[in-house]
Amino acid sequence: MFKKILIANRGEIACRVIKTARRMGIAAVAVYSDADRDALHVTMADEAIAIGAAPASESYLVIERIVDACRKSGAEAVHPGYGFLSENSAFAKALSDAGLVFIGPPTGAIETMGDKIESKTFAGRADVSTVPGHMGIIADADEAVKIAGDIGYPVMIKASAGGGGKGMRIAWNDGQAREGFQLAGSEARSSFGDDRIFIEKFIENPRHIEIQVLADGHGNVVHLFERECSIQRRNQKVIEEAPSPFLDEKTRAAMGAQAVALAKAVGYQSAGTVEFIVDKARNFYFLEMNTRLQVEHPVTELITGIDLVEQMIRVAAGEPLQISQDDLAIEGWAVESRVYAEDPYRNFLPSIGRLTRYRPPAEGPDDAGAVVRNDTGVYEGAEISRFYDPMIAKLCTHAPTRAEAISAMSDALDGFLVGGIRHNIPFLSALMAHPRWQSGDLTTAFIDEEYPDGFSGAEAGAEELAILALIAAAAGLVERDRLDRLSGRLRPHSGAMAKDWVVGLDAQMLPLRLVAGQVGVPFEAELQLAGGGIRAVRSNWRPGNPLWQGTIDSRPVTAQLSNQGHRLVVSRRGVERSGRLLTPRIAEIDVLMPVKEPPDMSRYLLCPMPGLVVSIAVSEGESVEAGQALATVEAMKMENVLRAERNCVVENVNVSAGDSLSVDEVIMEFQ
Repeated sequence: MFKKILIANRGEIACRVIKTARRMGIAAVAVYSDADRDALHVTMADEAIAIGAAPASESYLVIERIVDACRKSGAEAVHPGYGFLSENSAFAKALSDAGLVFIGPPTGAIETMGDKIESKTFAGRADVSTVPGHMGIIADADEAVKIAGDIGYPVMIKASAGGGGKGMRIAWNDGQAREGFQLAGSEARSSFGDDRIFIEKFIENPRHIEIQVLADGHGNVVHLFERECSIQRRNQKVIEEAPSPFLDEKTRAAMGAQAVALAKAVGYQSAGTVEFIVDKARNFYFLEMNTRLQVEHPVTELITGIDLVEQMIRVAAGEPLQISQDDLAIEGWAVESRVYAEDPYRNFLPSIGRLTRYRPPAEGPDDAGAVVRNDTGVYEGAEISRFYDPMIAKLCTHAPTRAEAISAMSDALDGFLVGGIRHNIPFLSALMAHPRWQSGDLTTAFIDEEYPDGFSGAEAGAEELAILALIAAAAGLVERDRLDRLSGRLRPHSGAMAKDWVVGLDAQMLPLRLVAGQVGVPFEAELQLAGGGIRAVRSNWRPGNPLWQGTIDSRPVTAQLSNQGHRLVVSRRGVERSGRLLTPRIAEIDVLMPVKEPPDMSRYLLCPMPGLVVSIAVSEGESVEAGQALATVEAMKMENVLRAERNCVVENVNVSAGDSLSVDEVIMEFQ
């Protein structure tokens, strides 16, 4: 077994590998760029070596620097994680030439399966079901349009070396095919250094289901069942679960058998994933094989009890698998939520900056027996950089049933505190509460179909609004009680012990009565909203605590609180409301106050996120039409096309290609 390995990656996956290496008694070496000097994986490792500037192309993607770090540290093997060089056969060969072991598959398997065009051809020869398409290299946009028309729209335009949702576009017409070819190639060139494009038929209403395989160098191959990854946004997975709520035993066995057959045919070793798209009749088609560890591997580990990173290390060390297919079984259900630094209320645009607060939920079994796991690469005070993927953490829950795992995830998300940047936790919480998600009625178009106009918060039913109102009232009463005691003005009918109140939730005014109880800390009171019954509210919450935890009618409830001026914002289950506790008289006056109108910014194109200007598509004095591309801005390895919202004339262009912009910086002005 190895004594020292190097992790050629960063963030949560580097931390994840370090944990397993430490448990196995193997020393771990981290590498880091200038931007990651103070990163968590650097502090966790036994030693760390600098490898270059912040851009990945000058650090994490430079093979020679990784090899040199191995020489300096004395590492015997390299775990690539995912992304970066994980599926780069030249990297694996360079390690071999240097006398180092690549903790991954042989170079031949990487080259065959890592290339989407060659892998589909190979899979077809191995009698694996494949999607109809054009597997040849496409020279230019004109050829892309012709091929797309021959296949028949809709089509998927994909970069051969793409992955992680990058270098992929769906086209429904010639215009989208032309634009998609350019964007997919540009993204793939930027992220992978390879802009080859192919086109295949887009299967409408598909599910994305993948099979985890594990193979050694002695001819043993097993599959560890499936993961459902259909909840995606811009071809990037958001929620994953294992097993799939859609597969029956017959389909599961058939998909597993094809995945194992493909792995054997290509001479695979290590952990890998065979991805399929599955239609509503459970017909499945080979999509691609990822010759690496997947981001969503924790859900497989939770339902099988197998540490995939450990197995990868043991296989790379030449050990045979100690598990057979008959040893494997699905135990319970696991769900993973990807927590990203992005603003769901602004079309999920990236958010960068310092994590002024980072307090994930406690890991391990909860009171109900569900297991919480959080794979992360950040800490409170860490910086979210524009140079890398915006992932903050992967929050996982495991329970005996799918419904219990989802419930545990909802509770865990409610208690996940992130401050200083925008994040997608409200969106993840809304997904957990969505009836269609809970029923398992999924396709890869789920988010587009359920949120066609973007995300503006979860829909709140009467009970959820009542819970938010009760929390706002309880917090308000505690604060008033504290102020009364500090000022010495505690009086039964004017301070916190007054009976009649009004709770403001945004513009909604809800009369509330304090029936009985104690309003200090602990808070133990009976509250009654107008038109509802008496509710027993209990909590040890104190002013300034961002997390309200307690019970309502003996049911555990968690919510996040934040002060915005004189308002207390209450967030729970993806629903956010601005709450205030008012006396009846103040409430009467409050409704008379005029509402401040936001300024008219329709004359300006604002940069929606921190990023780099890739191109400006128009010039000053040019007339543009609604929907026309105006500029392209790159952030966190994704290119975002900004389009005109109306017909107008460009008056001023304030930036140029290559400029770095902050949020809401003016790109251009219109007449």
